[in-house]
Amino acid sequence: MSEAKKQQAARGTVLVLVGPTGVGKTAVSLVLARQLNGEVVNADSRQVYRYMDIGTAKPEPALRGQVPHHLMDFLDPDQEYSAGRYLEDARRVVADILSRWRVPLVVGGSGLYVRALLEGFFGRDARDPRLRSQLELQAAREGARALYEELCRVDPACAEKTHPNNLKRIIRALEVYRLTGKPISYWQAREKDPAPFPYLKVGLTLPREVLYRRIEQRVEEMFARGLVKEVARLLEMGYSPQLNALNSVGYREVIAYLEGKIDFDTCKELVKRNTRRFAKRQLTWFRREANLHWVAMSETDSPEQVASRIAALYRTAEAGRDPGP
Repeated sequence: MSEAKKQQAARGTVLVLVGPTGVGKTAVSLVLARQLNGEVVNADSRQVYRYMDIGTAKPEPALRGQVPHHLMDFLDPDQEYSAGRYLEDARRVVADILSRWRVPLVVGGSGLYVRALLEGFFGRDARDPRLRSQLELQAAREGARALYEELCRVDPACAEKTHPNNLKRIIRALEVYRLTGKPISYWQAREKDPAPFPYLKVGLTLPREVLYRRIEQRVEEMFARGLVKEVARLLEMGYSPQLNALNSVGYREVIAYLEGKIDFDTCKELVKRNTRRFAKRQLTWFRREANLHWVAMSETDSPEQVASRIAALYRTAEAGRDPGP
């Protein structure tokens, strides 16, 4: 271990808080950050973008002003971002927070980003069900040939070994490329690079019926707060509806409504349905993760109660940590 890595490991444990959309990570994280003298490091792949506030459920500016937040609101929607870049950015931010003897609190539902931060990034293992669904929709809309031509441009070596009609392999190769910014062949020559700091990974869960009810309530609140206006403003600013950032739950349905393809009630119901499906995929991902401490919440638990339970777990982990020489 390098001297820099030893110093990071000696300065404290990183707390990672994950869970499905709508479970209450934001509220709990704000309390935790105050209890533990922490700073929040965003691990949501959509909250990195400016102008996308309501649809990504970012904490409001007043709340973010109470606790330092990092890697949030720093890219325009037409800028590409990947798990590989997140690995570099997040490790730099975490190192800075540790250097100031504060607790990095990594919060989000993007499992691939969290895995990249903690385990290093082996790009050929990169998977994102949401992106894969987007590619499948693109294939249905434009045809397999269009995706194959894209593969020829970004990864000619892979394209040469792939039949133009092998849509499954084409989508898989493009999934890796879009997530990492590099072709599979690049990642085959690399090894994983585990995090240079100890960490405690905690997952929040709710009974499914409670989670789904919260999701429905949150979607209603998003529309009441002006989700349609937010999406319309993005389009008026000149951002293409085909952008990867806008091809996500909440945004693509509202775009379809604004384009006259569906009515308002259908739009709202689709956002609810697709958010529930997304939450289910997130839970499936996190349940496969190793070393994840689950905290089961009830409908009546307050953020303060949940945060206190997690803080106790964190202090136990810190007490058992070897601080090094």
